[in-house]
Amino acid sequence: MRSSIRALGTSLLALAVGLLLLAVGLHLAGYDAGAALAALWDGAFGSWRAFTGATLLRSVPLILIGLGFALALRGGALNIGAEGQFYAGAIAAAWVGVHAGGWAPWIALPSVALAGIVGGTMWMALPVVLKLRFGVLEVISTLLLNFVAEALVSWMVQGPMQEPSGIYPQSAPIVEAARLPMLPGTRLHLGFVAALIAASILTWIFARTWWGFRLRALGEGPRAAEVSGRVRGNRMIAVALLGSGALAGLAGAFEVSGVSYALYQNLSPGYGFTAIGVALLARLKPSAIVLTGIVFAALEAGAGAMQRDAGIPAVTVYVVEGVIILVLLLGDAAARRGLRRQVVATGAVDGIA
Repeated sequence: MRSSIRALGTSLLALAVGLLLLAVGLHLAGYDAGAALAALWDGAFGSWRAFTGATLLRSVPLILIGLGFALALRGGALNIGAEGQFYAGAIAAAWVGVHAGGWAPWIALPSVALAGIVGGTMWMALPVVLKLRFGVLEVISTLLLNFVAEALVSWMVQGPMQEPSGIYPQSAPIVEAARLPMLPGTRLHLGFVAALIAASILTWIFARTWWGFRLRALGEGPRAAEVSGRVRGNRMIAVALLGSGALAGLAGAFEVSGVSYALYQNLSPGYGFTAIGVALLARLKPSAIVLTGIVFAALEAGAGAMQRDAGIPAVTVYVVEGVIILVLLLGDAAARRGLRRQVVATGAVDGIA
């Protein structure tokens, strides 16, 4: 209980420090910090339309990718390639959505989502094979595949999947039956509900299943888990990484079927990397990832309003995100050092006794 409170305090401190540094930086740069933060708030929470159509809408891919990152990291694997898996899922979903003419919505919608899941999973399959067969670190392989995925999207929208006129670098629009329904009275699509369900399922897996317990044991002590707990480390890491890719691919499918309705270049404004901060701020807890996903989405939604209303570049919000991650890492390092000192002190006392 005490550790959970301490972790929550560190997360809130990280957010507060990030916003404080943003305000100080804006003031030193000659901007009206108060007006900027007011615009940031209005753009994210100023109205029901802004909250649902900007903040919550942006939170869907952040929540799903954040859940995937947490799933992999629980097992000790670091998936830095969610951006590529997002694009792989978007490509697969767009292809199915374009060719779903004449399908009923109850067939088209699950097919598009499944295509995204398969695309993200397959994009993760190569790093898994490289890790298990050749010992290649997934950090390197997943990161490099991000660039390949971006190049693949560029080729697709200017080649095999380009819209029929051949003028614009995008795919043809997906059919109506493949488009996610909107929640009543909002611009928020049904993918937000799916993200909440995914978070609930992952919470149950982590807290209530033997598989979730073994995954955590593997992440905290791989050798001990394999020797004492007889955990098959390679198999569990493979499942966790593939599941991480599947969630990122599903995020790509929802972006196509609920927001853009077509495949574009630069479809993601960096969701795959921002979601790392989402998961870290939530301390890898799925239920908290929903909240931190909304927080980061609010920052990005408010950034647009801040640029529009106060004339401040939207990229300044990335300072807040970077500071949040930095403070969290420093807090974790300090906690580990404190724990080591406590263990050493206890050992010394025991030795004297």
